[in-house]
Amino acid sequence: MEYAVSVRDRDVMGMVRSALKTDACQLALQPVRAARDGYPVAFYECLIRVMDETGRIIPAAQFMGQIEETGIGRDIDAASLKLAFRLLAKHPDLRLSVNVSARSLGDAAWRRVLDHELQSGMHFVDRLILEISEESAMNLPEVVIRFMEEMQPYGIAFGLDDFGSGMTAFRYLKDFFFDLVKVDSHFIRNINEEPDNQVLAEALITVAHQFEMFAVAEGVESEQEADFLKSIGVDCVQGYHFGVPKFSV
Repeated sequence: MEYAVSVRDRDVMGMVRSALKTDACQLALQPVRAARDGYPVAFYECLIRVMDETGRIIPAAQFMGQIEETGIGRDIDAASLKLAFRLLAKHPDLRLSVNVSARSLGDAAWRRVLDHELQSGMHFVDRLILEISEESAMNLPEVVIRFMEEMQPYGIAFGLDDFGSGMTAFRYLKDFFFDLVKVDSHFIRNINEEPDNQVLAEALITVAHQFEMFAVAEGVESEQEADFLKSIGVDCVQGYHFGVPKFSV
């Protein structure tokens, strides 16, 4: 808490810019597990961590809200993708999801990172999932659809994050090429005890399956929540009950 306060009172954006210039970033990996016996890992979500000059993590809450629509946001997305490709090269059996804003899909720096791998012939991209938030996708649906069409030959998978948070125009689902959706954690919290959440989560899972997408439940924090989600057909689960983000696999 004391560190978070000290960061708030400093030039946070300057610290983030400096970290990006010096590659002072790492990926923390949180497991996404298949909702079946033993809960085996299906893939890991990459969560970027930015460090200050002492090596301590700058709390994301202090800057993420400010950068999403800025050039720094695009640089964060590019750094995340570059680090993810390094991990994919190092671990041939690893499958990763990386968050990206719809605005970054047309960003020159982000595309250079992606195009380098597409042209290298190293075939890491078929173990990559690009996660786009519902809000971001709905703000620029034509950009997202066009990019997905362009990437079809390469085997990149796509995930729709925060599914059900309120922005989705369902008429677009048939035009997108999402392979999975992540049901917003708002509907998962205490789902074993909340009838409203049960109805809404089951409806979202049904919609996902109708469009041949896997359904992932975000923010699962108890065995009771996980058991209920399995009973209504969720495909994967993610949350602190199944693993916190770590810097190693």
